[in-house]
Amino acid sequence: MSEPAARAQTVGFIGLGIMGRPMAHNLLRAGHRLVVHSRSRPPVDELVAAGALRAASPAEVAEAAATVITMLPDTPDLESVVEGPDGLLAHVHAGDLVVDMSTVDPLATRRIGAAFGERGAGYVDGPVSGGEKGAIEGTLSIMAGGSEADFERARPLFEVLGGTIVHVGPIGAGQVTKAANQLVVGVTIEAVAEALALAAAAGVDAVKVRQALLGGFAASRVLEVHGQRMLDGAFAPGFRARLHLKDARIIEHTAAELGVPTPALAVALDGFRALADSGRGELDHSALYLLRSVGRPAGEET
Repeated sequence: MSEPAARAQTVGFIGLGIMGRPMAHNLLRAGHRLVVHSRSRPPVDELVAAGALRAASPAEVAEAAATVITMLPDTPDLESVVEGPDGLLAHVHAGDLVVDMSTVDPLATRRIGAAFGERGAGYVDGPVSGGEKGAIEGTLSIMAGGSEADFERARPLFEVLGGTIVHVGPIGAGQVTKAANQLVVGVTIEAVAEALALAAAAGVDAVKVRQALLGGFAASRVLEVHGQRMLDGAFAPGFRARLHLKDARIIEHTAAELGVPTPALAVALDGFRALADSGRGELDHSALYLLRSVGRPAGEET
């Protein structure tokens, strides 16, 4: 295979954390030729052992692959990977496609997407929901922003990684959708934590309260999954509280820039901040319950 042909068929993947590592494995299993880069060496070694190629920098990824996926912790991480001297932007080729699947600032996304456009490269923001379990199982919900043509170019990769794939609108629309998702999820976790804490404090069996609520208008995926976590006191991370704090700050900044009031967000944001400040930011975001309970397990009737 010639070098240009190999590059055209190669997918780059930058960011092999809790989400990125299983996503990259799924792409390999689906038969994609993959070149990988991450700040931490062990997941790179693991992917290379599974058949991926190694890159020492984002620049090397851009030189080796015509399509690059990024899955990074926060906006500054994405900016560093894109804009640094060894970043993607300086080394991308005209006609390439960059797909950012991180959760980052929508306004920064629009700026970064425009910069790639000036270089003749396509850009899609495709943040995800579904946590580590969805990443492992390839069932993520993907909310994508970008042109119709670029979205269609990214779709075959999305179909490997996700179960629900929605093209929401132009560049940045995916990140706006993810912000809306995290707003709903964060506020609902707060509401479920308060509800179960209220039940327990009143001496009512919170297990039965949750069971009753699941049969009515209050039913939600958060009540189903995270409500059970609260009852069990099981806060091993599916999605870390510190990461939801990061997302909540993105929502707060975006809402402020757009002049949209988000008073409900403020309560959940304070909770995630308190968890992080108390050294519990690595717990699951459902650990908000720990701040609302009054000393007895939620499922323990008095």
